[in-house]
Amino acid sequence: MKFVRQFMIILAISFVGELLHALLPLPVPASIYGLVLMLIGLQTGILPLSAVNEAGGFLIEIMPMLFIPAGVGLMVSWGALKPVILPISIIIVVT
Repeated sequence: MKFVRQFMIILAISFVGELLHALLPLPVPASIYGLVLMLIGLQTGILPLSAVNEAGGFLIEIMPMLFIPAGVGLMVSWGALKPVILPISIIIVVT
């Protein structure tokens, strides 16, 4: 039950980020709003680390699996990416 409560806290902060994205006319993604809110909460002590520690660790552990759909999407669109693969590779390495 503790794990579910921690995950719900993370979801609530993400939802507030979505609301801020819808309300503020800035070109900032909703996920960035959520991350900033989480950072502010953790830094100020409003949200103790113990309130989200285990759920956050779990999400970090499964993060590589979340990139599988993006990788499959790249493989499907290989024909469109093939002509620009060198510039994209250079940009990725430089950044």
